[in-house]
Amino acid sequence: MNAYAVEETATHTKALLEVRDLVKRFGGVHALEDASLTIKEGESVALVGDNGAGKSTFVKAISGVQPADSGEIILRGESVNIRSPQDAGRLGIEVVYQDLALADTIDVAGNVFLGEEHKRTNWGLFSIPDNQRMTQETEETLGRLRINIPDPKRFAGTLSGGQRQAVAIGRAIRKENTQLLVLDEPTAALGVEEVRKVLELLRNLREHKQTMLIISHDLEHVFQVADRVAVMRSGQVIATRETANTSKTDIVRLIVGDL
Repeated sequence: MNAYAVEETATHTKALLEVRDLVKRFGGVHALEDASLTIKEGESVALVGDNGAGKSTFVKAISGVQPADSGEIILRGESVNIRSPQDAGRLGIEVVYQDLALADTIDVAGNVFLGEEHKRTNWGLFSIPDNQRMTQETEETLGRLRINIPDPKRFAGTLSGGQRQAVAIGRAIRKENTQLLVLDEPTAALGVEEVRKVLELLRNLREHKQTMLIISHDLEHVFQVADRVAVMRSGQVIATRETANTSKTDIVRLIVGDL
């Protein structure tokens, strides 16, 4: 087991998620090699590393997209088996990917409830969606997150990049069982003002103790929204640092192997 992970697990008694010794290989490529990480309940952790360090594979393993070959995932003290995204969703692990997977020709409320629509009437195979209820609950969710989208009936395709990111996050945390929110490069490809708004949203979630794992290449953003930084290199989590007690320079050195 990774020595860093042993120390971390031992010192955090209220872990929401413990990932132990994950291994994932693609032929002769070792994408994950005994990767371990603990995330406390209510904590915001950033996962950083160079290209090819294993960040995406790590996320795909805990979200069931590409299950690990071996290792253990423990949620609230119980070992869980995550073999598909459906497994992860049932356990309360929600991932917001870079491409967001929004339906451009459906309105905001429809996207927030996509695949889980409230029904007003059911007639066997046919049903009528309860658009009024979904619009109301969408407004409540966005309001709680301080997300400013004046009209939830707008098509998602007409929204700005920052608004689209906000809708995707709203969809993920609307679900009552969401325990861990995983964000894949949430500020990528956004303009300056949109980045500011997304970072404000993430800080709001952090203040409200939403447990988060944030994958990012931008250390400036990481230090604004994360309690701890976990550094990956060569398929392992080689170190974790509290943002309050480290610097961007130290994290860069860990990423490139100078420490």
